[in-house]
Amino acid sequence: MIPIPEHSFKKLIIALALYLTSLFAANTLGLKIMPFLFHSHLSVAVFSFPVVFLMTDVIGEIYGKRTAKFFVLAGFISTALFIAYSFISLSMPWSSDGAWAKEGYNQIFGISVRMAIASLVAFLVAEYQDVFSFFFFRQKLGTKLFWLRSLLSNLWSQLLDSVIFMVIAFAGVYSTSTLVSIIISWWLYKVIMGALYTPLSYVGLWLLKDRGKGNSSR
Repeated sequence: MIPIPEHSFKKLIIALALYLTSLFAANTLGLKIMPFLFHSHLSVAVFSFPVVFLMTDVIGEIYGKRTAKFFVLAGFISTALFIAYSFISLSMPWSSDGAWAKEGYNQIFGISVRMAIASLVAFLVAEYQDVFSFFFFRQKLGTKLFWLRSLLSNLWSQLLDSVIFMVIAFAGVYSTSTLVSIIISWWLYKVIMGALYTPLSYVGLWLLKDRGKGNSSR
């Protein structure tokens, strides 16, 4: 293992907490749909989910590919455990004293097996692809232009995430034309929000960059 100074380790733990919090916020708060431009509708997850992809780029830039992949694995395991705990909790009987919360509880934490599989597969594939794409563009473009490398990798990975999730979760539920429309609009919104959050990624780079550039290619 690469030795990490204590102050760097603490920063990495805080970054992991931010990454997982953004992921859980997207998965739970994303049930709320808000009105958007041109009479369209958009999940509030659009505010937190782009942070997940930007975080892997920031971590990869500072700590290297292996650490970025570790973040993805941590996110996948955490999400899988959360879904498992949700299924277990929902299967338990209600006491009469808590029955008043049953309907709301089931609406918030209820998730079908199909949706769970869609969420896990889309996250794992898209996030790993984001890491590989980011380092592919890093090889081609060098260590400068972080914003461009991050944007290019997110364009592809966010599209993968949208396509995989929507197809697994809603194929046969919506018509093909409707499904394609949802995928394109959801992908564009996430990419736009990711671009708007790019200045924050530079703040993250500034806060984390204390290990030197030598480790960023690992």
